[in-house]
Amino acid sequence: MPGLSAASRPMRGGGKDGGGKDGGGKDGIPAPVCCAHAKACRRPPSSAGVRLHHACRGSRLARVQVGRMRDLLSSLSGGLRALAPGRLPYRRFALALVLGGVGGWLFVQGRLPLPWMLGSMVFCTIAALLRVPVAAPPVIRPPMTMVIGVMLGAGFKPEVIGQIPNWLPTIAGLVLFMCACGFACVGYFRKFAGFDPVTAFFAGMPGGLVEMVTVGEEKGGDARIIALIHSARILLVVMTLPFIVQWIGGVPLGGTRVAGPSFQQTPLFAEITLLACGLAGIVVGHWLRLPAKFLLGPMLVSAAVHLAGLSNAVPPFEIVNAAQLVLGVTIGCRFVGTPPRIILRVLMLSVGSTVLLLALTLSFAWLVALVSVHGHVPLILAYSPGGLAEMSLIALALHTEVAFVAAHHIIRVFLVMVCAGPLFGVIIGQRKTADGRMANGE
Repeated sequence: MPGLSAASRPMRGGGKDGGGKDGGGKDGIPAPVCCAHAKACRRPPSSAGVRLHHACRGSRLARVQVGRMRDLLSSLSGGLRALAPGRLPYRRFALALVLGGVGGWLFVQGRLPLPWMLGSMVFCTIAALLRVPVAAPPVIRPPMTMVIGVMLGAGFKPEVIGQIPNWLPTIAGLVLFMCACGFACVGYFRKFAGFDPVTAFFAGMPGGLVEMVTVGEEKGGDARIIALIHSARILLVVMTLPFIVQWIGGVPLGGTRVAGPSFQQTPLFAEITLLACGLAGIVVGHWLRLPAKFLLGPMLVSAAVHLAGLSNAVPPFEIVNAAQLVLGVTIGCRFVGTPPRIILRVLMLSVGSTVLLLALTLSFAWLVALVSVHGHVPLILAYSPGGLAEMSLIALALHTEVAFVAAHHIIRVFLVMVCAGPLFGVIIGQRKTADGRMANGE
């Protein structure tokens, strides 16, 4: 091409303007090879160009891996710094643990469901309302969530693989259930709570608390209201669902504890294996950018180990009870620092939305049970709009289809996380179009 200088000529391996006959660039330097361009070239790319392309790709992958490892190390160092005496409110956290322990012990004596989680949750919520100086720093939750993840993974037995095709009707029902829940709750918050469209949308979506708060704030919603609504939803669902299951299914939940051996009955090698599953799972969860990585990462690694038949160990029940206690404390302490008037208003609003959600849960569980091999109780737990860890703990307490329940909640969180933002954009776009037509008199 006479109109181009030598420096500005396109360099394609093997092409007419690519340089020498070996497909090199200027001065014999191999030209970069792009897969899309290689198909358009008349001659195949040179071996030197292919090697350069592969080297560049490997370099990019290496940089990504190094970046993720750096992020992981930064996250771990940040967690360790958060445990420093000057940053962690040890006294307030210790008081929260004491109150939670008292609540758990009283619930055990009363033979109430999931006593260590529900008792600590109730007592810490009351403490937050009364402005008692309690706290549950975020850095405390991940280790306990890891324990729950490892135990959930232990529920994935080899025979579970053969049951996966039976989950297709229930997953289809889950998608319809989520659409119905979102439509009902968003309308409820718009009409009865008077929330703006953005806040109502992300407060009404049955997804993860952190994801909905983050995306809702990015779209212009009230992050504090969204967080409080989701916290109240989890609180009320976890508080009421065990009693509903006990009433409908006739399951004796009172005074039961999660199945598992004691510390003395657990071999040392099994404890080391479970700890390795948890630590490796944290790395995997961070590497794969999983939502709820401290739960899903250990669960995936533990499930792989148990599905492969490498171990059949489960965490000692003392550790699981401690995890329940900490989870309950963190749920109750989410309301710390919020004026009691706002907490009571949010709880009252959440009572109405929780009634809607539980009514839809029971209805869909009953309908889907007619066309699937699963009973009402597993479906109620799988569809219930509570937290993944909390609902899975209830399934563990019932000793019923833990893998089935956990898988459905993972799908629910994933679908809401992926679809909520784009769906909101579509709805807002349609509303703006309709408003524009009305303004133009069309």
